[in-house]
Amino acid sequence: MTAAPTLAFFTRLLDDAPPAERYRLATDQIRHAERFGIQRAWVAQHHFRAAEGGLPAPLVFLAHVAASTSEIRLGTGVVTLPLEDPVRVAEDAVVADLLSGGRIDLGLGSGGTPSSFVPFGQDVAAKARVYDEKLAVLLDALAGREIGGGNTLYPDAAGSADGAAGLGDRIWQATFSPAGGQRAGVHGHGLLLSRTQPRPAEAPHATIADLQNPIIDRYLDALPAGARPRVTASRTVFVADDRREALRFAEVGLRRAAEGFRRQGQSIPGDDLDELIAALDTHLGTPDEVAASLAADTTLARADEVAFQVHSVDAPHDFVLRSIELFATEVAPALGWTTRDRAPLETLGSAGKENT
Repeated sequence: MTAAPTLAFFTRLLDDAPPAERYRLATDQIRHAERFGIQRAWVAQHHFRAAEGGLPAPLVFLAHVAASTSEIRLGTGVVTLPLEDPVRVAEDAVVADLLSGGRIDLGLGSGGTPSSFVPFGQDVAAKARVYDEKLAVLLDALAGREIGGGNTLYPDAAGSADGAAGLGDRIWQATFSPAGGQRAGVHGHGLLLSRTQPRPAEAPHATIADLQNPIIDRYLDALPAGARPRVTASRTVFVADDRREALRFAEVGLRRAAEGFRRQGQSIPGDDLDELIAALDTHLGTPDEVAASLAADTTLARADEVAFQVHSVDAPHDFVLRSIELFATEVAPALGWTTRDRAPLETLGSAGKENT
């Protein structure tokens, strides 16, 4: 990558609140990101468990967010394709895209919580095969090809008359592996890289760059000639006015996250807070500290977009708003990353709260 990356805000909708309030708070956070010139918002899909993620229907939520925003792009990061009907995913995505004025990007993944497959009648052991089968149907639908019984998608996923790309050209695939990077590249799709990922047993202290640079290599090698690379790297970023404030929230959130990963069988080395910050690839502290930490992550120099999220720190809403503001106005400029021109701001309190 030679140009500065675009910037995105990512949320798993994990605010400590009932579901309707979670959705309201996440909408506020995305609107706040738009005001500060962030170019895209990604939302994650998770089924059944409030502690893992608050949103089973991301396209429904993004259609709602589209009505509250005007410029920020909106993406699913990700739809768990093996648990979905691919034709319905295509239909829902196209309708949401039309309602948003062409602002939807469709991120896809194969899923990571084995027990979530049971209610959908799916075998987690077969998820890779099922993903490939459903991806083929989804791509046929979005390309306007016949998808059974002589039917084609309506509304279709064609681009606008002004030459804007159709929804089929705005697909992303998430992966933890070089093989997944190759699959995304072969299709000419965008590549979504996680904020953290499991370390191999033989290299428990490997950096995230050690793990993700080979994924990017395979992706770039597999891209068709002339295809434009699209690499989004998600990162846990919590920016605060005071490092002690950031550490106070991290002490709770990162310990909870480490326990969850360990229950899933992952090895998270160390147990003091500094070790957990490193093991979970977390960038936190004051703007200067976060900028320095991000600058050391060599993967980001190859990313076309950096998506920042507060998970697994999981700070309260007002501090998320403040983190968005500090990232956009202090961290990004320090790294040479630019936001689009900001919309006129409402009056903001000292904690970054919008007075409405």
